[in-house]
Amino acid sequence: MNLITRNSFRLRALPHRLSSLTSLRQQATCATPTFPCVDAHAARESRILASSFYRYSQTETQASSSDSGPEPPYARPNPLSYNTYHYQYPLELTYGSTLPSFDIAYETWGILSPSRDNVILLHTGLSASSHAASTDLNPTEGWWEKFIGPGRALDTNHFFVICTNVLGGCYGSTGPSSLDPEGQRYATRFPIISIFDMVQAQFKLLDHLGVQKLYASVGSSMGGMQSLAAGWLFPDRVGKIVSISGTARSSPGSIAMRHAQRSVLMADSNWNNGFYYDNLPPHTGMKLARQIATITYRSGPEWDQRFGRKLRELKDGQSPSPSRSPTLCPDFLIETYLDHQGEQFCLKYDANSLLYISKAMDLFDLTLPALQELAMTTTTHAPPSPSTSSSSSRQSPAPSKSHPPPLHYAPHFPELAAGLEPLKSIPILVLGVQSDILFPVEQQRELVDALRMAGSTQVSYFELGGVWGHDTFL
Repeated sequence: MNLITRNSFRLRALPHRLSSLTSLRQQATCATPTFPCVDAHAARESRILASSFYRYSQTETQASSSDSGPEPPYARPNPLSYNTYHYQYPLELTYGSTLPSFDIAYETWGILSPSRDNVILLHTGLSASSHAASTDLNPTEGWWEKFIGPGRALDTNHFFVICTNVLGGCYGSTGPSSLDPEGQRYATRFPIISIFDMVQAQFKLLDHLGVQKLYASVGSSMGGMQSLAAGWLFPDRVGKIVSISGTARSSPGSIAMRHAQRSVLMADSNWNNGFYYDNLPPHTGMKLARQIATITYRSGPEWDQRFGRKLRELKDGQSPSPSRSPTLCPDFLIETYLDHQGEQFCLKYDANSLLYISKAMDLFDLTLPALQELAMTTTTHAPPSPSTSSSSSRQSPAPSKSHPPPLHYAPHFPELAAGLEPLKSIPILVLGVQSDILFPVEQQRELVDALRMAGSTQVSYFELGGVWGHDTFL
């Protein structure tokens, strides 16, 4: 076959080859895509519908409303695993509403001294229960197990430690999932609450226990807010304050993060304006909200170390390969980590509690104008100016444990110092984490500087390194 003949043959065969390639591409393009990450939501819903909770609610027509609905385990905490205090009188709340009565779930460690002066009140973060450490009633490991016990940071050889589930929660304390006086779920008829309301409820418990003054008020994250609020509300009843990864004023950045969580949760059609207790819970919205939250709880450097850009293992046992076809579902290990965190949380916590408590965090602001707006103080003097505060009132920690002063104080800084004045006589320990993106370390530095401007001479400040972000305190 000469050259002309061979070329002629190739030209005649070319349309057939192009047609074959086009056919293959069309087959690949027209193949029905699968989305297991989306299918997982439907599978979860099927499991909920098939659960004993749902079957029970559909067959037990005589069941009370407290037993109705396909609710996850948070709705049925074991009351034998914690103590409950019932306050039978109305509690006036910050924003004008009233709770006719309430329950507070709490657990204790150590022995209360005869004079009842060795009490440490431990405040929780947003979604934590009162189970900070194992007890005889509940021997499972608690969320702060390594810090509570004989010889530990909260030494039960010397101190009596109390931890509560906050007002508005869903682990035994009164919240949106609780029954109102008519026997119906509060749902979103539950009143808006504040950090101050949570602390007021805790001090009703202390009154019941005969505790006049705390040895210390200790908390991390939202608990750090509560520890400051306790000292602000009851300066004569709080001996010391420890605020870990907390703040005296929620920043726009953290408010934005929590707003995003609430938005995806409330967009779940199962949320139903908060009235979902007799139907499916908003599990998809909760999963997405938790994924957003998890991003704020850790740090990028930690994820670089733990996951890098590694791909997930394939279900068929094949090793991950950069050359495999990508999908729209999780391919990277970091994606599967976020997916797992959301999956583990979405049925463990009440969606309405998340909405109410996260909003309480947003509303927290100890600046003087904010406090005056709430009519929580009658102070009318002008806030001090950073340039006129006396140098004698500004204590400087050791260089290795302190921080450089900012080039410029924020406009709200003098107002914060004025608002913190009730705390100036209380010894305060503030801890910050350099890799924290939810409550950046600048907020703890600002808190310390504002306390010193307010006249406090008993402020200690430490910054923690590491890559574990906001959750370093755990």
